Amino acid sequence: MKEHIYTIPVTEAFEQECECPLCFCQRNLEGDALEYELGAAMMEPDHRIGTNQSGFCTRHYENLYNMQKNRLPYGLILDTHMEEQNRLIAEAYRAVGDRLAKESMDGLLDAMKDKLAGRKRTADLLTADLLGILTRLLGDCAICTRVANTMNQFADTVIYLFFREPDFRLKLEAGKGFCIPHFKLLLELGDETLSVQKKAMWLRSLLPLQIENLGRMQTDVHWFTQMFDHRNKDADWKNSRDALARAIQKLGGPMDVD
Repeated sequence: MKEHIYTIPVTEAFEQECECPLCFCQRNLEGDALEYELGAAMMEPDHRIGTNQSGFCTRHYENLYNMQKNRLPYGLILDTHMEEQNRLIAEAYRAVGDRLAKESMDGLLDAMKDKLAGRKRTADLLTADLLGILTRLLGDCAICTRVANTMNQFADTVIYLFFREPDFRLKLEAGKGFCIPHFKLLLELGDETLSVQKKAMWLRSLLPLQIENLGRMQTDVHWFTQMFDHRNKDADWKNSRDALARAIQKLGGPMDVD
């Protein structure tokens, strides 16, 4: 593995008391990306072209709005993004508008003839085109893409440091494991980048750590449920008061919950 420029944020993340160090990295990345979208990105034409095409996911539309900064940058982003998406939809419609008008006047016999001949109706073709446009739009997010690319580098750095720095390996093995999405990411990168021998070493450390900490989390959640039994009304909550919030972050990755 080549050396990385990402070692400092990764090692800092492993100093935190949290359920997943990579979630700590991701939260920082998302915060930086949100600031960037409403700041420096406004002066980068290539980036604006990208946001015009992709827009944002539901969560990041909401995050950007709730930042409560000067709303003009966000308005400019939305203005050109909506202009681009409206153009694509309108062009798809205009390209077949005349045929669609004629088809709307056809009778059942005309439709049956096309079906028997294996010809697609204009309404079917247009619907497929529009669904393709909307599927691409709803499946993309400028911030998610930016964060995911860097998170891949961070996860790669975790594996790099695991084999390069004995102290880091000890810190990882003494930690609380990872959330399920980042656990999956680490497994995927290990599978792609490691030799058979190193992959076995990686799994021998990663899997016992993850199994132990998922078990710890489930124990906390179970005890949380038991505290609602009247027989336990005077029992110690132990480490279960915030078990639900920690559990859903362990299962789903970083999220804003109290």
